Amino acid sequence: MFARRVRHIRRYRDIAAAFSRNGFGFMVKELGLLELLSLPKRLLVEDYQEIQTKTLGVRIRLILEELGPTFVKMGQIASTRPDLIPADIIHELVKLQDRVPPFSFQEAKTIIEQELDGAIGSIFETFDEAPLAAASIGQVHYAVLNSGERVAVKIQRPNIRAIIETDLEILQELAMLAEQRLKWAARYQMPDIVEEFSKSLRAELDYTIEGRNAEKVGKQFKNDPSIHIPKVYWDYSTQKVLTMEYVEGVKLNETRKIDRRGYNRKVLAERLVQAIFQQILIEGFFHGDPHPGNILVLPDEVIVFIDFGMVGRLTPDMKSHFASLIIALMRQSTSGVINAVIRMGLVPDDVNLQLLRSDVDQLREKYYDVPLSRVSLGEAVNDLFTVAYRHRIQIPADLTLLGKTILTMEGTAEQLDPELSIIQVAEPFGRQLLKERFRPKKVAESVVNHLIEYGEILTQLPKHVQELALVMKKGKLRIEITIPELNLLLTKLDRISNRLSISIILLAFSIIMVGLIIGSALGRQSALLWSIPAIEIGFGVAAIMILWLLYSLFKSRRL
Repeated sequence: MFARRVRHIRRYRDIAAAFSRNGFGFMVKELGLLELLSLPKRLLVEDYQEIQTKTLGVRIRLILEELGPTFVKMGQIASTRPDLIPADIIHELVKLQDRVPPFSFQEAKTIIEQELDGAIGSIFETFDEAPLAAASIGQVHYAVLNSGERVAVKIQRPNIRAIIETDLEILQELAMLAEQRLKWAARYQMPDIVEEFSKSLRAELDYTIEGRNAEKVGKQFKNDPSIHIPKVYWDYSTQKVLTMEYVEGVKLNETRKIDRRGYNRKVLAERLVQAIFQQILIEGFFHGDPHPGNILVLPDEVIVFIDFGMVGRLTPDMKSHFASLIIALMRQSTSGVINAVIRMGLVPDDVNLQLLRSDVDQLREKYYDVPLSRVSLGEAVNDLFTVAYRHRIQIPADLTLLGKTILTMEGTAEQLDPELSIIQVAEPFGRQLLKERFRPKKVAESVVNHLIEYGEILTQLPKHVQELALVMKKGKLRIEITIPELNLLLTKLDRISNRLSISIILLAFSIIMVGLIIGSALGRQSALLWSIPAIEIGFGVAAIMILWLLYSLFKSRRL
């Protein structure tokens, strides 16, 4: 690890300086980078007056923008995780933009010729030198193939993979260092979070993955003429070059152009929402970034999706849990919401269920008596993920991406048709999902699968029993029992036992005293034992013990 740190020493200095300039110099010190890098003090100068005028989220965004493409992309991915990051920071992360200048045509030409193994003039009939758009990972050029087909060619930035891999390596090292030195980092398992984000970012570096994503979504709508997905030209595509059909349409946020061309906004909004819910609730594979710049409109209100670098995947179980969550939200069922959240997330052992229930009740009040037409489904889902963050419940990345996708879709649809009810459009898909869940064939398949699983468990049972018996024979069996709210339960038991103790002691003394009194009355003589006044002394001892017990119990506050 030390050798790698030395190799990337300059980048470590950049990171430490960016942190310090934005008010996080204390973290540089706590992580031990100050001594490790021998940083000059001028790099760690903080302008406290300026820092105090900026929020935490703004300062984090400024750090990411200063450190370049890897950190910007990581911030954009992190903005989809309201279960891991506070809402005020996410509010700033969504503002991150790839503001980078394009690289030269000569560099683009070199990459194309290396990747496609041929001269650019022999591959394309024409190729525009000026890019249509430039981003942190690549840029897009318009071209025409020798066959006459118009295409958009996405080319990866020179050496961007090496730059990103270096940054990811450093981020992983910093996460491990933070986990060792900072309590909050250990609690949130920072290395695992960085690894998850790194996986998403590395996927964007492979353009063949984006091409396969486009084809997969295209198959979902192959029989739907109202949705169009650009064709991928695999003969002209590699990991660093992606050639797709060029589509010249109007972006969804260009409402004036949409109106000038006579497109029906209501139809566009409804088709967009239906297409997204078709991907999410039926197919379980959806476009993860449906902002207006990634959606075009063609004549006859045809919707075109482009840029499939970020997609989400939902397993059948995830779809089922999400459907349960939506149903519980619509019914305003606190228990249903909690059960759905717990089933879909990784719940820590020490979660406070009473506090979780209280937070969900507060959230329910927010949507109580609000007409479904005015409910933002995306906002409701993200509110729930914020509650999950508060209780350290980790939600699968694809589900949190789903929340952001729905929220983005709602914002776009609202610009087109403010009166559209997202819930009403989603309702038929929800009914279809419920029918699918309880379809006899589906239920039968589930039963068969469970029977197979139980059969495998039974066949392995003798072996497991034998192993258990061997462990018990050696005296190495360890049992760990965890009971939620155990302290509260023990306190109540303690109080009950103390009250029983008082009752038993009082009863015992009462019996003894009554016996002595009756005995002395029948014998018509004073109750003396060996010339000792037993009754009087007994009353005195009883009184002292009772007072002492009451004092002890009141002092411990467990009466």
